[in-house]
Amino acid sequence: MNSVHARKALLPTGWADDVRLRIRAGRIVQLVRGDAPGPGDVRVDCLIPGISNSHSHAFQRALAGWTEQRASGAEDNFWTWRERMYEFAAAMNESRLYAVARQAYTEMLLSGYTSVAEFHYLHRDPDSAARDPMFHALSRAADDCGMRLTYVPVLYERAGFDNAQPEGAQTLFAQDLGSFLSHVERARDAAGGRISVGIGAHSIRAVSAESLAEIAAVAKTTGAPMHIHVAEQQREVDQSLASYQRRPVRWLLENFSVDENWCLVHATHIDDEEITALAATEAVVSLCPSTEANLGDGLFPLRRFLTAGGRISIGSDSQITINPFEELRWLEYGQRLRAQARNIAAIDSTYVGRELFERAVAGGAQACGHRMSGITTGAFADFVCLYGGDPMLVAHDDATRIDALVFSGYRLPIERVMVQGEWVVVDGQHVSMDESRAAYRDAVAGLMPAKPLSAGQS
Repeated sequence: MNSVHARKALLPTGWADDVRLRIRAGRIVQLVRGDAPGPGDVRVDCLIPGISNSHSHAFQRALAGWTEQRASGAEDNFWTWRERMYEFAAAMNESRLYAVARQAYTEMLLSGYTSVAEFHYLHRDPDSAARDPMFHALSRAADDCGMRLTYVPVLYERAGFDNAQPEGAQTLFAQDLGSFLSHVERARDAAGGRISVGIGAHSIRAVSAESLAEIAAVAKTTGAPMHIHVAEQQREVDQSLASYQRRPVRWLLENFSVDENWCLVHATHIDDEEITALAATEAVVSLCPSTEANLGDGLFPLRRFLTAGGRISIGSDSQITINPFEELRWLEYGQRLRAQARNIAAIDSTYVGRELFERAVAGGAQACGHRMSGITTGAFADFVCLYGGDPMLVAHDDATRIDALVFSGYRLPIERVMVQGEWVVVDGQHVSMDESRAAYRDAVAGLMPAKPLSAGQS
C-alpha cells in the first residue's frame, strides 16, 4: 500500500485541496478530500492525471532532424518524407528499436505522458529470423522505463488502392492477414502488467476492405481498441474517391460499425457531413499537431468537430516533439492562425487550456483501451506532480493553472510521475534515465547516415 498527499489535486469534478490517496496493486483504492497527511505519505504540491499518448511511432525518435533538408529541384511533401523514412526504417533492428523506444518512452514520462498507444507496423528485423522480435523490443523498452503500453500491431498488406505489392522497405511492414492475426494472438498471450494489446490497420489504402472487416471483427469480439490512419493527406482522399467513390471517412462510416472502440488518427481532410457523422459515433480522433505541421498535412476542423460533440486525443506520432502540453498548444494555435481569432477550443468552458487538457486525458484513455481515466477511486494510479512554486505556475489559481501549463512554453515544472503505483520520475529525473541515454547513444551511433538522408521521390 502506497499513500500520497497532495496540497492540490485535479479530480474529475475539479480542483480539490488536501487530497490523500491510498494505492494498492497499482490502482487508487481510497481518495479522501480535506485530509491531513499521514505517516509515510509522499507529499506533493499539485497533482494532475497523466496523459495517454494515443499515437506513437517510437522508432522515428531517432529520425528527428534528419529530414529537414530540401533536395535541389525537389518538391518536398509528405510523400517525399515517407521515402526518406523508409530508408531509415530499413536500418532498424530489434536491438536498435529497443534502445530508441526506451529513450522515447523515457522522454514521454518526463513530459507527463503516462501511457502510450504504439501504432506499430515495422514487424520484421532485417538481421534476424526470430519470431516477433520488434514486439519484444517494444515490450522490454516499456517495462524497463515504466511506461504503460498499449501495443497496436498494424496490418499493412499492400502499397496502395491499386493493390500494388509492397516493395523495398515496405516489405519490412507487410504481412498477410493470417500471419498478422497470429501475431496479434501471440502478443495478447504475452501481454500483462502494464502492457495491453489493441489492433490496427495502417490505412484504407494499405489494407483491403475484406481484411479490414476481419480485423475490425476481432477488435469488436475482444474489446481491443481499433486504430487506423485516415484522411491525413489530400492525395489519400483523391485516391479513395477514385477507387471507392467515397471520401475515406465517409467510406469507413458507411461500411463499418465505427463506435467508441475506434481511434481514427489524423482525419485531417474531412467535410462537414463527415464531421457530424463521425462525432456521433463517439469514436476518438487522435490529433498529432507537431507532426501534422512538420509534414505539412493540414489543419483538422477542431471547433466544428468539438461543437458537434466529437472526442479527441493527442499523440506524439513521429516524435519531433515529446511534450503533451506543447501538442495542445500547437493544436489551439493552428486553429487561431486559420480563424484569425483566439481561444478557439473553448467550447464547454472559458478556459481553453484546461478544456483541451481534460479532453485529451479522457480521449487518450479511451484510445488506449483504459476503462477509467483521471484521479478517481478504481483508476490506475497514473499521475503527474507539479511544483506550484515554479515561475510557470506561481500566482496562478485553480482557474488558470492548467492554462498556464499549456500556454507557457518553458521547461515543464514536473517533479514526480507515477505509473501504476510506481514512481518512475523523482525530483524531475527519470529513475533510469542514464541507462536509457547510454543505450540510445550506442544504438544511433551505428544507425545515423554520414550525411542527411537523400530526399527521395514518391
